[in-house]
Amino acid sequence: MASLGQVIFWSIISIIIILAGAIVFIIGFGISAFSIPEVNVDYNASSESLRCEAPRWFPQPTVVWASQVDQGANFSEVSNTSFELNSENVTMKVVSILYNVTINNTYSCMIENNIAKATGDIKVTDSEIKRRSHLQLLNSKASLRVSASSAIDWVLLPLCFYLMLK
Repeated sequence: MASLGQVIFWSIISIIIILAGAIVFIIGFGISAFSIPEVNVDYNASSESLRCEAPRWFPQPTVVWASQVDQGANFSEVSNTSFELNSENVTMKVVSILYNVTINNTYSCMIENNIAKATGDIKVTDSEIKRRSHLQLLNSKASLRVSASSAIDWVLLPLCFYLMLK
């Protein structure tokens, strides 16, 4: 039979390990970030251009521009994309500018990594600007499964120690 000191010691160890497991669980869900892009006309440019901004992404995504009129066109030569670390130095702000756009055409800014895909659409006419955005999770089940199993391992670890002492 264990003494009161051993019970207190292993109780404290168990609490520490359970808290560590909870932290692992939280970190497991926090290793990804994604946000819906906002697409606007870039009035700072010398020619007609569009600006696509998304405040939070991790891991670093790819950005692709598409057009309803010029389907299949490669806009990589007429766009410029940058990734800036946010103040917490973990996630990044995505900024992409598409140059030489034409009026009465719908453009899409697609931001994607292995976890999510977000699209911002914009149509600029002489009289109005129409916008639409949407977000799609690509791999939420896999990240949930890895995070949950890691946390369960950390929670079960103190139980193993306890059973070994009996």
